[in-house]
Amino acid sequence: MSSASKDFTYSVDADGVATITWDTIGRSMNVMSSDGFLVLDGMIDAALKDASVKGLIITSGKKDFAGGMDLNVLADMRKGGAQTIFDMIMGTHGILRKIERAGMDPKTLKGGKPIAAALTGTALGIGFEIPLACHRIIAADNPRAKIGLPEIMVGIFPGAGGTTRLVRKMGAMMAAPFLLEGKLSDPKAAKAAGLIDEVVAPEDLQKRAKDWVLAATDADIVKPWDRKDYKMPGGAPYHPAGYMTYVGASAMINGRTQGAFPAARALLSAAYEGALVPFDVALKIEARHFTSILLNPSSSAMIRTLFIGKEALEKGANRPDAPDQSVKTLGVIGAGMMGAGIAYVAANAGISVVLIDADQAAADRGRAHCEGLLDKGMKRGKVTADKKAEVLSRILATTDYAALKPCDLVIEAVFEDPILKAEVTAQVEAAVGADCIFATNTSTLPISDLAKASERADQFIGIHFFSPVDKMNLVEIIRGKATDNRAVAKALDFVRQIRKTPIVVNDARFFYANRCIIPYINEGIRMVAEGVAPALVENAAKLVGMPLGPLQLVDETSIDLGVKIAKATRAAMGDAYPDGAVDKVIFAMADQGRLGKKSKSGFYSYSEDGMRLSLWEGLAPAYPVATRQPDLVDVQHRLLMAQVLEAVRALEEGVLTDIREGDVGAILGWGFAPWSGGPFSWLDIIGADKAIAICDALTAAHGPRFTAPALLRDIAAKGQTFYGRFDVQITAA
Repeated sequence: MSSASKDFTYSVDADGVATITWDTIGRSMNVMSSDGFLVLDGMIDAALKDASVKGLIITSGKKDFAGGMDLNVLADMRKGGAQTIFDMIMGTHGILRKIERAGMDPKTLKGGKPIAAALTGTALGIGFEIPLACHRIIAADNPRAKIGLPEIMVGIFPGAGGTTRLVRKMGAMMAAPFLLEGKLSDPKAAKAAGLIDEVVAPEDLQKRAKDWVLAATDADIVKPWDRKDYKMPGGAPYHPAGYMTYVGASAMINGRTQGAFPAARALLSAAYEGALVPFDVALKIEARHFTSILLNPSSSAMIRTLFIGKEALEKGANRPDAPDQSVKTLGVIGAGMMGAGIAYVAANAGISVVLIDADQAAADRGRAHCEGLLDKGMKRGKVTADKKAEVLSRILATTDYAALKPCDLVIEAVFEDPILKAEVTAQVEAAVGADCIFATNTSTLPISDLAKASERADQFIGIHFFSPVDKMNLVEIIRGKATDNRAVAKALDFVRQIRKTPIVVNDARFFYANRCIIPYINEGIRMVAEGVAPALVENAAKLVGMPLGPLQLVDETSIDLGVKIAKATRAAMGDAYPDGAVDKVIFAMADQGRLGKKSKSGFYSYSEDGMRLSLWEGLAPAYPVATRQPDLVDVQHRLLMAQVLEAVRALEEGVLTDIREGDVGAILGWGFAPWSGGPFSWLDIIGADKAIAICDALTAAHGPRFTAPALLRDIAAKGQTFYGRFDVQITAA
């Protein structure tokens, strides 16, 4: 017997085992829709009512199991308001609880039908919450598969029973990394952690699931929390051990988020309150907290930026119309940390790489850096010896520019020196073919100026990687005045190949990311010079959601780099240069040899092994703390507006052409308060009128750098939002 719907098919074999196969039409990955839930519910009913069915398998017709919930469902839920959200979540709980109880007698807990989840690959969000309700989770052995509950990363939390079930399954402490950090695991790691029950060879998956279903007993299918003798792993909250668990979890969350992320607080509340009551009541508590979070503007902003916007950019939302420009052979000039990192991510993505430096020893060190990254992967079990050999075989380390001849893209990653970059440009263009695209990796120098050294300015582009390259997901692509569409398409296709997120911006000094982050650092330093307590500056930043305070950030990036940027900017701007007060501080620090983390001395003090200890005691004598300190909110407004107003100006001037890129770039590039969804989302959350009021107050107190841009005033005057005004894409004025 078999039946089918849009998303699921149902069949029963001769041995009485029913199989529900999830295979969403028109999607490369299964996602759950409202209709899909109803169909699944109907098929579960059919299996439980059919006396010939002995048990069920829920599996996927695709290489992966499921990627989560269709975001349109969440959007529709929001439109309906709190009661609609709560009712839909409770309806979902009802379906999953039906799977969990599987028709068993509620008093004797006997007579149920075994249900196994057979995971073909990745299982995320609702795609893992459904298996958690099943009686056995069996996964195919696929190292690339990811299993887990990543909802917290986009501003919500597992609200279809995932929070309640995982806490009861593992205990709060063991479940914390998977719930509060969104940690994902490959199948073997998931089994070791206790997330799933078995890992088998892909070809054995269906047979093993069927064998388990046919052999399962009543005892095998009763969940621990449905038994009368159930005890919470690690202790219930009112037990001394459990009490300390939740105290520790609360401290951990507040330590990491500083209370700035609503979803993390709601998740912890749902876990704690749910652990005090019976399971079915805990599901209602989870639904209540999920409803609250789904209505919080932070969650919608984070989903829009970190899921919808990010995915759209990765799929080429702003790619010019051009034939496929996938890179076959990449040249990298400069084998330092940046160049070697670029070589590594490219080779790891299957691209042949020619890595060039001025002398062979330097080139070899660059290749050795790649080998070191692979060795770290091997220690973590993520890289095999064969994979390491394969990746390294793609990297040719040499001093010979003639080796660049087959390259279709060359990225120059030498020092931020226009003269040196010009020399490299000429050498590369003499060695490569006429169609090779040349990219400069620079964080500050205008691309159009650097392109003057090229004989093919239309094929000259900026590709700004963030350090360390292997960990940072954002890549900023800069279109010079003469850069053509093919060069932009080439850069975008390359970024897709190395599985990173691109934003495309127009040329200007500092481009977008550094244009916004430098004022943040400068504002923090300026406040120290004014007598604001350094601890207040740093903690104000963290309490509003910034991952690093401005003083820690400048230490991490190095103070001498700040000095170089300041000197170059002052030379370019002349009398219009606005940061003389900041220069007095960082120049003095550099003169004392306090260059930041790399010198184990900066705004912070460091141990001999480079561990950051505390703010440097020498700051107080040099910059005495004023008797009267500003309010926390005033400090936060200065730090936020220093960044946000530059983002608005970049949009106003046409450096940014898409506000999605502004928000995605801000969060991925420098960690702008992720809870906000990015600078434009934050402005929409607080409203343009309030933003202008903040700007006017700051301008009166601290000067014209906080003057509200005309674009912001116009949006306020028309009662608009940034996302409402620009919808998806805008063009330069």
